[in-house]
Amino acid sequence: MHQDISEILFSEEHIKAKVQELGKQITEDFQGKHLLLLGTLKGAVPFIADLARAIDMPLELDYMAISSYGNSTQSSGIVRILKDLEGPIDNKHILIIEDIIDSGLTLSYLVDVIRRRNPLSLSICTLLYKERKRMKEVPVNYIGFTIPDKFVVGYGLDYAQYYRNLPYVGILKPSVYEGESEPEQQHASPAE
Repeated sequence: MHQDISEILFSEEHIKAKVQELGKQITEDFQGKHLLLLGTLKGAVPFIADLARAIDMPLELDYMAISSYGNSTQSSGIVRILKDLEGPIDNKHILIIEDIIDSGLTLSYLVDVIRRRNPLSLSICTLLYKERKRMKEVPVNYIGFTIPDKFVVGYGLDYAQYYRNLPYVGILKPSVYEGESEPEQQHASPAE
């Protein structure tokens, strides 16, 4: 375990099993449909890559980069599109792939943007769903894990762009983001 992590919530094996389970359900639900997985950069990259391989049907991948956090642990309340989709989506079933749903602000904004582009359907899949009061509520179709209201990193999730490469999801020690120390540059070995 990396020294900046206080507790591992979900091991690499636990995440793999959940991704396979979600992939099977999505395959059943979208069989025979023109499915586009829409990943949110950068956090959802490991999840969407693993999930796409777990879905047993033809599909497309595209990404949007949307931010309301910057390098903070709390949403700024201002949402910006940093990278948009490559093409039109009006003849596709869209499944938004999120790493985590926290305040709901970024996801609500994304859903509004996508709905205005008239997809055939719009669904949401998130790896992590944080138990907390949200600024915006958005219905979620597929949830990997429900987690406590703690600041988590790993498996794509970051703090100040660090920890995305950890193979597990863990709770970041508050001393790291409360300014008492800098994120450690050393990385956990693959076996951890």
